[in-house]
Amino acid sequence: MKIYLYFIGRPKDPYANGLASDFVARTSRYAATEMREIRPERFEPWERHPTARKVLCDPAGKAVDSRGFCALIAGAEREGRDLVFLIGGHDGLPQRWRDRDGLLLSLSPLTFPHELARAVLAEQIYRAFTSLRGHPYPR
Repeated sequence: MKIYLYFIGRPKDPYANGLASDFVARTSRYAATEMREIRPERFEPWERHPTARKVLCDPAGKAVDSRGFCALIAGAEREGRDLVFLIGGHDGLPQRWRDRDGLLLSLSPLTFPHELARAVLAEQIYRAFTSLRGHPYPR
């Protein structure tokens, strides 16, 4: 199982991006994890990762708590299936992606700067892995 965090747009705040990078590094202890900037006109997640589960982060998506998010990670682990998380830029996610098969997931009903959304998502992925392994971090 591999975890991919893709985001549209250049990070403007190095501190927020550093926080996300720190959680990606921590998560790499449990599963190969990478985070990178993409340009939607040059990147097609369904072609690049045809068998992975796509999770599109959008305020209009399904709201889950940390337990529900943990269940998403656990299910992918059980299936041995890669997870691709996509965070939109200032205009959100491309409509052609939203129309495809994927889980539309809300990180919060609040609107976050995209750097903060990356940090929140990376932390929740790390939290899920540590919860699944009985690590004391989530307490």
